[in-house]
Amino acid sequence: MVLEVALIDVLAGQEDAFAQAYAKGHPVLAGTPGCRSVRMTRGIESPSRFVLLVEWDSVAAHLENFRETERFTTWRSLIGPYFAAPPVVEHFTDVAPPA
Repeated sequence: MVLEVALIDVLAGQEDAFAQAYAKGHPVLAGTPGCRSVRMTRGIESPSRFVLLVEWDSVAAHLENFRETERFTTWRSLIGPYFAAPPVVEHFTDVAPPA
């Protein structure tokens, strides 16, 4: 399992519209094969900053089943107009706790 973390800065004053667009696009992302969970959070100190957390079976599942498909085009057309800048996206894996 990998965790995709996307830092999304939204245009000031467009936060509620972005959240509504995310709600419309959520099923597109969440229904992607290999997607285990999707969560969007909003900054308290920085209310125009959102963090998208997506658990994928693998990086390949994210890229091949979502980013390289029409699903991504649909998703981006819904939420993209509210971006203040391109999101910063990285993938992470769990660190085993000490034995």
